[in-house]
Amino acid sequence: MLQWEYRTLEFSTTGFAGGLLDITAFNEALNGYGREGWELVNCFDTNQSQGASRKVIAVLKRQTLQN
Repeated sequence: MLQWEYRTLEFSTTGFAGGLLDITAFNEALNGYGREGWELVNCFDTNQSQGASRKVIAVLKRQTLQN
């Protein structure tokens, strides 16, 4: 049976009304985890007000070693 482990990453946004994501840092983080075998399975934002993004959440998974 396949077994998975999950990791959740949280990225804050900047800007006067929020919503600006540091894409370079975001890509570096995802690529770093990808090199460790993690796969991005979902990514979503949380709302601040009037549709502006407050945080971006990335959910990763990788297969665990079976005993």
